[in-house]
Amino acid sequence: MQELKLNPLNKDQFEPFGDIIDKKQNIPFEINNGNCLRYNDLAKLSFSDGQVGISLFESKKITLPYSFNFMEKHPLGSQAFIPVFGCRFIVIVANEVNGVPSEPLAFVTKEGQGVNYHKNIWHGVLAPIENNATFTIIDWIGKGNNLKTYTFDNWFQLNL
Repeated sequence: MQELKLNPLNKDQFEPFGDIIDKKQNIPFEINNGNCLRYNDLAKLSFSDGQVGISLFESKKITLPYSFNFMEKHPLGSQAFIPVFGCRFIVIVANEVNGVPSEPLAFVTKEGQGVNYHKNIWHGVLAPIENNATFTIIDWIGKGNNLKTYTFDNWFQLNL
C-alpha cells in the first residue's frame, strides 16, 4: 500500500485539473434589490454535444485512513461537485500518462468549497470525511459514453 500526502486544496496545485468553487475567489455583486450577493462564473464548464445537467448525489462518509485503487474520468464534459451543506471532502486527481492515470494527488477541501473537474481529468469518487453528504452536481448529459474507469494494481492510502 502506498501512502499519499493529503494537501490542503489550493488554486496553484489544483488548477491543471479543474477549478475550486469558493466564494473567496471573486468579488460578489448585489442583485435582488441588494438582498442577495452573486458570486459569478466560479467554474469553467466545458461540454461536448449534449446539455448541462444539474443533479443531486447523496454520498456516504468515508473513514480514515482511506484506501482506494479506482479512478474515473469524463471525456465529454466537465463535472462540478458542490456540497449542499458545506462539508469537507477528499479530492483525488491524476494526470494521464499513456492513457491511464499517473500517481494520484490528494487534497482536502475547506468547509464550503466545491470543485469542478475539467473535461477528461482522472479523479477519485466522492469522499466526504465528516458525515454523509449531499452534493449538487453540474455535468454533461447526453448520448455517448462519458465514463472511463481505471483500477490500479496497487492501493493508495490517505490519512489527515
